[in-house]
Amino acid sequence: MDMTTPTVTTARRSPGGMGLDRSLLGRAALDALLKLNPAKLIRNPVIFVTEVISILVTILAAVAAFRGEPWGFQAAIAAWLWFTVLFATFAEAVAEGRGRARAESLRRARTEARAKLLIRADDRSLWQPRAATDLRVGDLVLVEAGDLIPSDGEVVEGIASVNEAAVTGESAPVIRESGGDRSAVTGGTTVVSDWIVVRITAAPGSTFLDRMISLVEGASRQKTPNEIALDILLAGMTIIFLIAVVTLVGLASWNGQPPSVPVLAALLITLIPTTIGGLLSAIGIAGMDRLVRFNVMATSGRAVEAAGDVDVLLLDKTGTITLGNRQAAAFIPAPGVEPGTLAQAALLASLADETPEGRSVVAFAREKHHQPRLAMPDGAKVIPFTAQTRISGLDTADGSYRKGAVDAMLKTLGTEAPQAVRQEVERIGRAGGTPLAVAQNGRLLGLIELKDIVKPGIRERFAALRRMGIRTVMVTGDNRLTAAAIATEAGVDDFIAEATPQDKLRYIREAQAEGRLVAMAGDGTNDAPALAQADVGVAMQTGTQAAREAGNMVDLDSDPTKLIEVVEIGKQLLITRGALTTFSIANDVAKYFAILPAIFVASYPELGALNVMRLASPESAILSAVIFNALIIVALVPLALRGVRYRPTGAAALLRRNLLIYGLGGIVAPFIGIKIIDLILVLLGVA
Repeated sequence: MDMTTPTVTTARRSPGGMGLDRSLLGRAALDALLKLNPAKLIRNPVIFVTEVISILVTILAAVAAFRGEPWGFQAAIAAWLWFTVLFATFAEAVAEGRGRARAESLRRARTEARAKLLIRADDRSLWQPRAATDLRVGDLVLVEAGDLIPSDGEVVEGIASVNEAAVTGESAPVIRESGGDRSAVTGGTTVVSDWIVVRITAAPGSTFLDRMISLVEGASRQKTPNEIALDILLAGMTIIFLIAVVTLVGLASWNGQPPSVPVLAALLITLIPTTIGGLLSAIGIAGMDRLVRFNVMATSGRAVEAAGDVDVLLLDKTGTITLGNRQAAAFIPAPGVEPGTLAQAALLASLADETPEGRSVVAFAREKHHQPRLAMPDGAKVIPFTAQTRISGLDTADGSYRKGAVDAMLKTLGTEAPQAVRQEVERIGRAGGTPLAVAQNGRLLGLIELKDIVKPGIRERFAALRRMGIRTVMVTGDNRLTAAAIATEAGVDDFIAEATPQDKLRYIREAQAEGRLVAMAGDGTNDAPALAQADVGVAMQTGTQAAREAGNMVDLDSDPTKLIEVVEIGKQLLITRGALTTFSIANDVAKYFAILPAIFVASYPELGALNVMRLASPESAILSAVIFNALIIVALVPLALRGVRYRPTGAAALLRRNLLIYGLGGIVAPFIGIKIIDLILVLLGVA
């Protein structure tokens, strides 16, 4: 059948992600106001304290205005404190808005579709229309060219080209067929040529697309242990600074000039880590969003973060490192046989073989040996493969053509293989391949070498993982010879042969007991226990339903080395959080020089020496610091969403870089920013 790739207009995804358009920002601004609800904000202790202080200062400003007392300074502080809270909620709203926009595009892919429900499994012509939402697990549906696949399922008959751009963003259609590792299909994708029969595997509302929509909207996102630990740190720092500010009240009162509540409120808010507190949620949400843009769906925020520290990667061989089905790699003629004669006989013997291996023999004969595209001869008799004979083929008017296991073929022919053929059989076995004998009219013509085909470019990708400090281990149920051959070709660091599901599980547990973080990439049902046990379980989208449900990530491209991007995003999330935490804490140094002299200079004139920025007045100093504290949050929103760029480097070098760029930047930026704001306030006559 013609599998010519059709033209598809959907553009390939951009890893850079979605831009911040006006509609997104407008919706985020409204959501930021809704997030001011204290019941929701209490999840973020730093910003919750800021809101409580904002309410207090607002009340004091209103009381002063009601009494006819000066209230402008208090109102200005209250306004900027409210802006601080609003900018913090705005950062989270923008991150969620990007996920929501992605979810809307996915919902469009889930447009209400009509399915062709088969009445009889053995007759494609008998079907009845049915709404996709009415389908149940186990239903068989016919999907023809131009039809939308109504729900998640597995191909049980046929082969077709499927456009998965609505889900993956890839413009090139992919082949989906019964059997092997390319049988899984996703609801919302479109068949662009030929036809397939799909068995539904997901109930309405629990399809892959439904779960993905829920996840990208952030509804199922939970905080990671690292994020919780940082929350505790920020809450602790808030309590410490609260105690310190209260202590200052007594110190200033001893001199007879206690600072006002709004001034103390300004001091507290500028000293507590509001910057990282306001951006923390945005960083986590953006990390998962970036993962989605690389066509990896994470069902756990913890998994995204754990990916940043992974140092061992286990990979299943079949369907993960290799293409999943053994394919024809060579035709080896027996002595005295022409290569063309062997190729033609192999093609005819495989013409009725609809297994992936059989189709690969036909394709190899046509592409590598230039055999013509033959149709099934009239009156031909198909000899099916059976476990008893281990031989299949075709009988035509011109003769009989057979292929099958070498020992079975020699027994059927009643002959022995020539020495050269026996040597080739041994060589193929040592290399991890499978030899098939080919015969025509009772005569042995030669061998077909079937081998596991390593996915293109995978060796280079494993080398990149090695440079990142990740050890790759291939696990397979094959014998050691086959495993060693594939491991060498793929370039993995180690392999485990003849592995059972229990062996995989035991290896992961032992590595975890040694303090290692383990990632597992697999696609089969036998991989499910290991995927569930691993710190990061990456299931291939083309794998079985059990594997996809066991993992905490699903790779929509079914590329096992996608873990490179997953690890980079995990490291980027950790580095971004660390960089902004460093910046936030360093920020406080400059604020000390702005606010502390302003508060105590009247009582202790000697503190005027600390006014290195030469701010115009105590009121200007305090207000400038509060304004800068609010504006820096919104200024850092793009960095929180984009993330700090990851470069493979050691921890010491990373720490130096963080201190140099974000530590030093966190100290210098407030000096410059607060001074500029002070000058603007003076020009405006505010202070």
